[in-house]
Amino acid sequence: MIEFKPSKGTIKSETTAYKGPIFSVKKLQIDTPDGLSVERDLIDHSAAVVILALTKDGKQALLGREYRVGVNREAISLPAGLVNAGEAPDAAARRELAEETGYVVQDLRRLLTITSSEGMTNEVQYCYVATIDPAQRTAKHFDKDEFVTTELVTLDDMVAAIGAGQITSAQTIATVMTYLHELDHK
Repeated sequence: MIEFKPSKGTIKSETTAYKGPIFSVKKLQIDTPDGLSVERDLIDHSAAVVILALTKDGKQALLGREYRVGVNREAISLPAGLVNAGEAPDAAARRELAEETGYVVQDLRRLLTITSSEGMTNEVQYCYVATIDPAQRTAKHFDKDEFVTTELVTLDDMVAAIGAGQITSAQTIATVMTYLHELDHK
């Protein structure tokens, strides 16, 4: 294990340049741990959850397809969503999976926690492995501005889609590869 104790900067001033429903943009004046005085823009973003939902035998997993503005196209990724204010990440993972896919979590375990881009956002993503039973479904409840299509695929097909560049979602790739690494080291 790497021994690393990161030092924090000191935020000298902070102003909000933009405030939206999911994130805000803040202008910060910071004294860094190495003695620099810098100005930075920060995307202050809600935490999110990512769920690798597997059938009990571990052979199939859920993938979603949804329009994403950042790439201006549909993107293929694991089910994911925002953590509501005051909500625990585990509860958000269960809720998001049911809302977006109709599948009910049978078992849930946090696999890893990642940051999406430390240079510009404080977004944290809690990545989970869940077990689902394809026979147990509930009604989907999409947000008014979202629509997600999901399907069960084999893990091999998911890895092949990552290798072929069909899946480019960083949180999906990190979650799947960490899970497979874990399987290889059991």
